[in-house]
Amino acid sequence: MNRVLNFSAGPSALPLSVLERARDEFISYKGMGFSIMEVSHRGKVFDELHNNAIAKVKKFYGLNDDYAVLFLQGGATLQFAQIPMNLYNGGVAEYVNTGVWTTKAIKEAKIQNINYKVIASSEDSKFDHIPNFNFSDDADYGYICSNNTIYGTQYATLPSPKCPLVVDSSSDLLSRDIDFKAHNIGLFYGGAQKNAGPAGITIVIIRKDLANRVKESVPTPLRYTTQIEANSLANTPCTFGIYMFDLVLDWIKDQGGLNAINSINQKKAAMLYDLIDGSDFYTAFAKPGSRSIMNVSFATPNAELDMKFVKLAEENAMIGLKGHRILGGLRASIYNAVTTQSVQTLCEFMKEFQRTHG
Repeated sequence: MNRVLNFSAGPSALPLSVLERARDEFISYKGMGFSIMEVSHRGKVFDELHNNAIAKVKKFYGLNDDYAVLFLQGGATLQFAQIPMNLYNGGVAEYVNTGVWTTKAIKEAKIQNINYKVIASSEDSKFDHIPNFNFSDDADYGYICSNNTIYGTQYATLPSPKCPLVVDSSSDLLSRDIDFKAHNIGLFYGGAQKNAGPAGITIVIIRKDLANRVKESVPTPLRYTTQIEANSLANTPCTFGIYMFDLVLDWIKDQGGLNAINSINQKKAAMLYDLIDGSDFYTAFAKPGSRSIMNVSFATPNAELDMKFVKLAEENAMIGLKGHRILGGLRASIYNAVTTQSVQTLCEFMKEFQRTHG
């Protein structure tokens, strides 16, 4: 089997054992003679898989029945609009702008014509750090993106406001343990395709009392209450995406859970940042203290060398290392499924590239 080392930002690497199990069950799910894609989303077989996945998410994050776990479609991008539609309660919604995804979320808040305020931003330094801020105690909600894939920044610790906290966790979903009560998280969401499965589903965890804020003017399919009441089955869900997500949940459990995964992720990131910081050839984009352990954005001395780096890496069976078109440079996305050995191999390649091109 010829498999490359995949450092893509999303859709991104999946655990090999998950892919192998999906391959083995693709035609006959658990030996039943049919694919999971071929049976009703309301039937007993899928219902059991679906509810088991919900239970696993709740167990990982220590959630009780005050929270609903939803599997939705439309990508994390739809949530930019759906959140203000459902959670705005006539006061003020506060946003922290740390990059492209929060900029887009703020744009949707403006389109919804709600009273919103950007209370902090790192835009003036090209989003190279997480700014300092405090949400108002009486805000309808405070909104952050916990990890930015493009600029390689991440909240080392989530804020703990008195107002409900909304977290776009698309890039670091299921990568570390989070205490929802301690951080007063009201809504936590993320597209699966970066760190928790294939593209196709968005995981939304919402405190049920907040969902009840929704106004009658919100279209029925866009109400969280609609999907809560239907257990995410108000429309036909992405059944295969949920199946794959469930396999990834099992894989995380086999690795020792979220704390064990986080420990591995910290070590992988440290290897790369230590190499970059100890070099006079590579430069990390994000400032220390705000650096992502999921997406390491960096560069060589010039754009021409960046291009050579990407090309030579591909010739050495490493893909996905080209930086985002907005920022340029290079980027290594080292999500849960990227092994320590893969990162070690990348580090050795980087050392050799510096030796031959420095």
